[in-house]
Amino acid sequence: MSLLEQYTARIGQSVTSDWLTVDQDRVNQFADVTLDHQFIHVDPERAARETPFGGPIAHGFLTLSLLSHFAAAALPAFPEKAIGINYGFDKVRFLSPVRVGSRVRGKFTLAKAEERKPGQIQLTQECSVEIEGSDTPALAAQWLSLVVAG
Repeated sequence: MSLLEQYTARIGQSVTSDWLTVDQDRVNQFADVTLDHQFIHVDPERAARETPFGGPIAHGFLTLSLLSHFAAAALPAFPEKAIGINYGFDKVRFLSPVRVGSRVRGKFTLAKAEERKPGQIQLTQECSVEIEGSDTPALAAQWLSLVVAG
């Protein structure tokens, strides 16, 4: 079975990762790395007083970046002698804030697998980051990646 056939056979299939707790330490570390120390993320007392969230929330980009972790944990491994390359996003929407202390997980549905050129398959994953106990996900995205055969 060709590399393209392996992926087209999985179109429409969904996988979900395990839950991950977004704690204040993770949010603070992300703030340090990105230099985004807005109080809604890093000052629990002020965030409780001055925001409608009742406390601090994770950065949207932290939530988005967790897709890499969730994908590595939930998606099948790339075929031998192939690598995956992040190609970007066609769409990203932040739908609901992730309150510090919440548990989140990633859900991925393969929407497309197209050969760009021999040995390169472009994948489009419909992704969401779900918040435990919430009907609205934290985010929804169309994530593009390339599988390059070695």
